[in-house]
Amino acid sequence: MHPAPSVILFTTLSGLGFGLLVFLGLGLPAVTGTVAFVFYAIAYALAVGGLLASTFHLGRPERAWRALTQWKTSWLSREGVCAVAALIVMGIYAIGAVFADSHWTLLGWTGAGLSLATVFTTSMIYTQLKAIPRWHMGLTPAVFLSFSLAGGALLAGAEDLAPWLLAIAGAVQLAYWAKGDRALETSGTNLGTATGLGDRGSVRAFEPPHTGSNYLLREFVHVVGRKHAQKLRIIAFALGFALPLLLILTPVQGFVIKHLFAALAVLSHLAGVAVSRWLFFAQAEHVVGLYYGKR
Repeated sequence: MHPAPSVILFTTLSGLGFGLLVFLGLGLPAVTGTVAFVFYAIAYALAVGGLLASTFHLGRPERAWRALTQWKTSWLSREGVCAVAALIVMGIYAIGAVFADSHWTLLGWTGAGLSLATVFTTSMIYTQLKAIPRWHMGLTPAVFLSFSLAGGALLAGAEDLAPWLLAIAGAVQLAYWAKGDRALETSGTNLGTATGLGDRGSVRAFEPPHTGSNYLLREFVHVVGRKHAQKLRIIAFALGFALPLLLILTPVQGFVIKHLFAALAVLSHLAGVAVSRWLFFAQAEHVVGLYYGKR
């Protein structure tokens, strides 16, 4: 699929923002007053900024609120409901931390759970799509959740948890790429199953369905060269996991240097995740590509 910048921004920023809200809800770090305000400002800027970015690719953004009414059947609607609930609950929790120097534990845990649920529902929007075998597997939610928690731990300054979560997220990413590369082939979907003529023998296209481009080719068929994809994967893994892990594990002296390394780790992780997200969409092999000889 053709990666829309708004979708990449949405999945990258919102995942990081809600990941930070998870840790803040759990009391990590247990900050109050002005320091707490800074942490919550960052979390809300990322989470809300990501959600707003997701409306840019809608034909009628002013009608986005209607998606909330379909929560019984739509993962997109469930994502919206969870996001609104998480932001409201964590907003109340933030008021206690910033203005009352208090941590209302039950409210914080509830907000953390809703924040994590928001990331999960986002992942299920893509996981449910059987027409894209690379997304239609259990590792897709694992990627979204592990990325969110690793980024949240980095932003929260959870020094004990961040290295482990980064290592887990990196391992999940490698497993996702390995399994995803075989997803279309192992799904059993081909031109024969797509046309229903497979039981009559080998099926091939006599001629292309169209002489020029069309909506399906523009939106659902995007081919990334293998060498190009491998280079981008190396960049994504190095920036998203290896470099941040190196930065936070390097022993440094001094308050300023320590926080500088932490900031660089966050920025590196953000850049790596953005590259990974681009690949996530660019390498999505929609089965409609079979009709055009693109798969």
